[in-house]
Amino acid sequence: MFKIFPAICVAALSLLLVNMGHAETLERVPVSTLQQNNAETNRPNGIHWGPNEEKYSSWGNHSNRLIPIYTFGIDLDGFGGADSIYRSEEKLTELFDYLPAQTVNSQAEYLDQTDVYRLQKKAVASGKKRVILFVYDGMDWQTTWAAAISKSGKVGYREGRGTGLHFQDYRGVKTDFGYFVTTPHNSGTDVNVDRQIVTSPGGSTKGGYDVSQAGEFPWSVPADANYPIAKGKSIVHAFTDSASSATSMTAGIKTYNNSINVNYMGREVLPIARQLQADGWKVGVVTSVPICHATPGAAYANNVHRYDYQDITRDMIGRPSVYHPGGLPGLDVLIGGGWGDQKKKDGKQGQNFVPGNPYLTEEDQLAIDVAHGGKYVIAQRTPGRSGKQVLEEGTTAAIKEGHRLFGFFGVGGGHLPFQTADGKYDPVVSAKSSGPVAAEKYSEADVRENVTLAEMSIAALDVLEAKGQPWWLMIEAGDVDWANHSNNIDNSIGAVLSGDQAFHQVTQWIEKHGGWDETCLILTADHGHYLIIEDPKVLTGE
Repeated sequence: MFKIFPAICVAALSLLLVNMGHAETLERVPVSTLQQNNAETNRPNGIHWGPNEEKYSSWGNHSNRLIPIYTFGIDLDGFGGADSIYRSEEKLTELFDYLPAQTVNSQAEYLDQTDVYRLQKKAVASGKKRVILFVYDGMDWQTTWAAAISKSGKVGYREGRGTGLHFQDYRGVKTDFGYFVTTPHNSGTDVNVDRQIVTSPGGSTKGGYDVSQAGEFPWSVPADANYPIAKGKSIVHAFTDSASSATSMTAGIKTYNNSINVNYMGREVLPIARQLQADGWKVGVVTSVPICHATPGAAYANNVHRYDYQDITRDMIGRPSVYHPGGLPGLDVLIGGGWGDQKKKDGKQGQNFVPGNPYLTEEDQLAIDVAHGGKYVIAQRTPGRSGKQVLEEGTTAAIKEGHRLFGFFGVGGGHLPFQTADGKYDPVVSAKSSGPVAAEKYSEADVRENVTLAEMSIAALDVLEAKGQPWWLMIEAGDVDWANHSNNIDNSIGAVLSGDQAFHQVTQWIEKHGGWDETCLILTADHGHYLIIEDPKVLTGE
């Protein structure tokens, strides 16, 4: 029914041959060159974004693709295949509170995204004392494939789990592979941020997954190219955003796009981190994007809208918020981006928005600082100082003094500097259907004064382990999503590789700190985008 990777003939990038005496050495063409040429011409050369195969960029949002999941220290038994929710009308109706049209599939092998939550519950019930949820925001199978090809310099696979990246190849513990549906309960729900209520329950577009239109595998080519972006000819199903999808993974429900741990009617649900914290677990979050963005926010907070940033942060650090006036206990570790941004107004945050940093108010930062009687050692980007050293010092102090750790870094826009496919921090132009978009430029200080996802992850592990087991940690490689929204394959591959290095260091840490017996790691993404790879060889650089 589905064609997989059609062999479309495209013009290959020229080979650069350099004479070295009597020998010829092949020099790989950088991914940045491919990105720049495609973005500036808006013509595809082996790859493109969106349903229009005549343009390099025709879609910059999410899609309804199936998303891979890789597990370590735990398997997927009991969730897919004969146990798939999608084989049962009854289970689907219970999950969505309605039966999604054209979604029941008696042959479904795929899981649902809410199974990620149930998988974590299974890990805890089985006796695991260290649970890590590693989320690559926006990394679908195609994005992973692109990074694996670029890193290895060859097209090593065309379906399945694949090889070439650390998380694909790691075999230091029992590992499993599967894929799941990410569709939300609905899109188009309206809310009132000030009153924290849902004003139009049910929204405008319902969720669902039609296998006849989208395909049975993450690598399938859809029968209707517009179906994955909610523009199908025969049926329309909503695609998820990062808030709804994160809530599915942390709280186990289907909800509306933009929800942070609130169900489709507007009622609070408890994420697993808070459930475990109530049972004595220590909990932490690490992210390469702003600390209160959708995925990290859904690890702990409640809010009817993902863009109510300052209040979401308040929940995460144990300060009184619009949703929790009495305050929550707060995370034990929170490290991420958002440093240095400033806004005078932000209507999306409601009437209690405080001008200044849009993610963390000055008052809240002072209140949590141990120097002012708070619970957190603060390690933040400091002009003239190495970010790695600042974070190491903060980590050491938090461990020595028994405090919590709060890390705050970033550049303009709230994220860490974007790593590119070559391992550097030198982005080229991004792409939109209207034309190229100027690249971000980083100073030497922007790079030196910041930290990497790997460094943040190890700091979080050290602090949580020092506080004693059991503990739960979310690690988010959020910059993959930002790159894919920008239709920038160079940034996208760089973000995957940055996250892969973090995964590699995390597994090394686990092996040196008690091993895998009481540890499990679940690596996945919250949703996909719409990268199409017609000629994978262009990503090899040949």
